[in-house]
Amino acid sequence: MGKKKKDKMELRFYEIPQQETVLARIGKEWDRVYGVDGVHLHFHNLMEIGLCRRGEGELWIGEESHRYETSMVSVIPENFPHVLISKEGRSDYWEFFYLNPKPLIEELFPDNPLYQSEVFEHINQTPYLLHVSEAPALFGTVNAIIEEVRVPKQYRQGMIRLLAKTMILEILRQDSGAPYNAVKQVKAANMTQIASALEYINQNYAAPIKAKMLADVCNMSETHFRRVFEEYINMAPMDYVNLIRVQQACERMKKTDDSMDNVALRCGFTTTSTFNRNFKKFLNTSPYQWKINLDNSDRKLADFQISTRKGW
Repeated sequence: MGKKKKDKMELRFYEIPQQETVLARIGKEWDRVYGVDGVHLHFHNLMEIGLCRRGEGELWIGEESHRYETSMVSVIPENFPHVLISKEGRSDYWEFFYLNPKPLIEELFPDNPLYQSEVFEHINQTPYLLHVSEAPALFGTVNAIIEEVRVPKQYRQGMIRLLAKTMILEILRQDSGAPYNAVKQVKAANMTQIASALEYINQNYAAPIKAKMLADVCNMSETHFRRVFEEYINMAPMDYVNLIRVQQACERMKKTDDSMDNVALRCGFTTTSTFNRNFKKFLNTSPYQWKINLDNSDRKLADFQISTRKGW
């Protein structure tokens, strides 16, 4: 079984549909051999929940490898580099969904903003890989969410949101002690050093951002920050900032009829020409052309897999 490589990192950007709690990737399409694309790490802008229905292999989280098998559930926070590698090229059957835990945590603890922040910080820093025998309630809740998506029923949206909040509570319970002792506090190598910067960018992309500000967020010198950032993202910090701004602009264009000038301003671009230049750089088309082709399946941002390797 091959070890993952560090020469390329991918950001996979997903958007949760309006009025929905999760974005699901389920069905036979996900019965495949994992790790055939060069075994490179990737990370997401959302929390990833995976359920292994059949298979055996390795889940790499940063520099650490963990064995997976049938009937295991994985919880990967946003911005954690990871990759699945099937054993000896065999087909494995995983199903996934993606969600933003922050609004769910706010609903769970509505009168305690400080505790909300503590819970979000914890849940966004701790990945898990657990067998059904170790966490039956968590496994059952994850499976129930997937089945609600697979076979829509009355009150589906409300049920999925209720189950998602239950899942958050079950994830929090994993630190209560035995037998929950699978993957805890695993480290994603130096990637953890820049996780605060990635989170800061996601939350403040519309405001002025400088590399020095991001370095300060990570308690690093600017020179060291730039070196670590480019080592693991294969992109300069400000290029990454503009990538996130372009992605947010796509969301705004899909959901509003704002002018291009307003979209550019609200997504952090000081001028429309800067917006157009960066949009062309990352999506190889103009904002106007992207918007008028919005109904084309290959133009839906949720389906984009954006590589951040050099030269893309």
